[in-house]
Amino acid sequence: MNNSLFSKLEQLVSPVLANLGYRLIERDFLNEGGRWVLRLFIDRDEGGVTIADCERASRALEDLIEVEEIIDRPYVLEVSSPGIDRPLRYEEDFRRFVGSEVKLKTSAPVEGRSHYRGTLEGIEGGLLRMLVDGQRYEIPLALLLRAHVIGKVDWKKTKKP
Repeated sequence: MNNSLFSKLEQLVSPVLANLGYRLIERDFLNEGGRWVLRLFIDRDEGGVTIADCERASRALEDLIEVEEIIDRPYVLEVSSPGIDRPLRYEEDFRRFVGSEVKLKTSAPVEGRSHYRGTLEGIEGGLLRMLVDGQRYEIPLALLLRAHVIGKVDWKKTKKP
């Protein structure tokens, strides 16, 4: 799925999820074993996401996505919680997890590298600040391909969006 389709999908599902008390934090559209899977990861500010939450969100979204016909092939919708390796995509997610160990990949090298693993120090003006092996990097959010928190998250220390 290209970025414009992801953008349409986000605009479509985000208000519905917000009405249910959730936020879209990541989305994937992958061919797995010959079948296409649209995987949406959701979260909420308090208490984490349960299987019942995922089922509720899935029921609310499946017909909406079908009616809008933004996906041009058969697929399976999966709604999931972020899990241990919590994905990060949006500025508010990065702000929430300042101080956490993060792993990320960029679409083009920044200061000679595309893969980073280190401490997230902040985000400002569309730039992620990370400390990696004692060196500070500023990585444009626009170049982000994938990012996730590594290991267990201390939810008491995270900042609410």
